[in-house]
Amino acid sequence: MNNKLSVKIIAGKYKGKSVELPPLDTTRSSKAILKESFFNVLQYDVVDTIFIEAFGGSGSIGLEALSRGAKHSYFCEIDKKSYKILEKNCKFIDEVNSTSMLGDTFEILPRLVNNNFKNDLVVIYIDPPFDFRDGMENIYQKSFIMVEEFKNENIFLIVFEHKAELILPDIIGGFQKFKMKKFGNSALSYFEKIEIKS
Repeated sequence: MNNKLSVKIIAGKYKGKSVELPPLDTTRSSKAILKESFFNVLQYDVVDTIFIEAFGGSGSIGLEALSRGAKHSYFCEIDKKSYKILEKNCKFIDEVNSTSMLGDTFEILPRLVNNNFKNDLVVIYIDPPFDFRDGMENIYQKSFIMVEEFKNENIFLIVFEHKAELILPDIIGGFQKFKMKKFGNSALSYFEKIEIKS
């Protein structure tokens, strides 16, 4: 009997393929309704983008993005158990167009974003692991500081998944919030680049 937890790709070229989930003590999976809403908002804007899932977990968001036409998905994950499952999922769904990186998102991501993707639009999905790991009290603050370090002009969307009771700042670095949607205990806040008026 297979006791492994999994979710299915909702739409696109890999629709119906299963993504294995790490054990619940190491990560949370984004709820299906929340994921569906996110991709309904994104629609065709995901096509040909670089998609980055900041706290990779199972990779279910970034792999869904690939299924819907993203050019390449990148994943950061610090937990070794979760990372093994993430690697397995990437190989199973789309090994060629996915890159998983083991390590601290707060160190890896600013370097990755600032030194690459000069000719591609970038979408970044940030879902800090706020529930299951100790020492995570300042995880959002650290995430905001990380976003302030992003200097790439091609980032057109940053989305935070967060606790519904948490109200995120209207402006983080060079990005401003334009939408927030709640799903039970979770929420999504959307940020776009602030256009400098000449």
